Amino acid sequence: MRVSSSTFPDNFLYQDNLLQAEQNALQQQATTGLKFALPEDNPAGMSQVLNLQASSSANQQYRTNISDLQGQASSVSGLLTSLQAIVSQAGEIVTSADGTATPTEMTTYATQVGNLIQQALQLGNSKDSQGNYIFGGTATGSPPFTATTDSNGNVTGVTYNGNSTVNQVEISPGVTVSAQVPGANTSGTGPGGLFINSATGADLFNHLISLRQDIASDNTAAISTTDTQNISKDETNVLGQVSSNGVLLSQLQAAGNLASQQGNNMTTQISGKTDADLATTITHLQQTETAYEAALESSTRVMQISLVDFLT
Repeated sequence: MRVSSSTFPDNFLYQDNLLQAEQNALQQQATTGLKFALPEDNPAGMSQVLNLQASSSANQQYRTNISDLQGQASSVSGLLTSLQAIVSQAGEIVTSADGTATPTEMTTYATQVGNLIQQALQLGNSKDSQGNYIFGGTATGSPPFTATTDSNGNVTGVTYNGNSTVNQVEISPGVTVSAQVPGANTSGTGPGGLFINSATGADLFNHLISLRQDIASDNTAAISTTDTQNISKDETNVLGQVSSNGVLLSQLQAAGNLASQQGNNMTTQISGKTDADLATTITHLQQTETAYEAALESSTRVMQISLVDFLT
């Protein structure tokens, strides 16, 4: 078979280009620390990396959401503790104003209940660190509770200006929760109202106002029956909110731990697919450079022999 005189140079150039391309790729990896820099360098690998980066971005958003919710839930937890103390004190007053108390003591009790109403009203209009009202549902821009008073400054009624809607936030794929607690819900369904909740019979402000009036008028019959039952409903309602808040904080803690673990795993996977092993890369680079130099030397000798044969 006749071999063309251009066969060897063509093969040499082909091999030379391959070795140069491999050297360039390895030098790029050694310089950047990345296995590939452009999609065309490794289309399949880049596709996997992009998918992992998208998942990592979503995971980071979940972690941000969880952190924000934990802050909100922790703030609510502190307020719930304060409100629990208020209704507990109201329960103690109901028990003490049982018909054996002196007129002076009853006057003191009435004053104390009046103070509890003011404290509860202040809690109901609490704001978060961004200046949003916490217990107005999604109506966070204005005070959720407004009070009417008599000529003596006693609160005679409290109106709720918020709503019973809460914002749901996603903490993992398909899982949403809310750290908001509406101040009132008279619908009987949905999230329970903290101060007014028709589902449990809670109506803290009206119940405290009635208790103060019954104590002031020495209506011990109403105190021992109606007021006792009403304050008990308020205590039960607040206790339920405290329990729900505790469950939410535990759920958020578990979700945060899982999201953090998943985020670390994704980072490791992305690194494994994009980061070059420098020790291995440098070794391969040195081997390629050696092979390239050997090829050049070999080709030079062959071409010299061919040239001599041609001249002779």
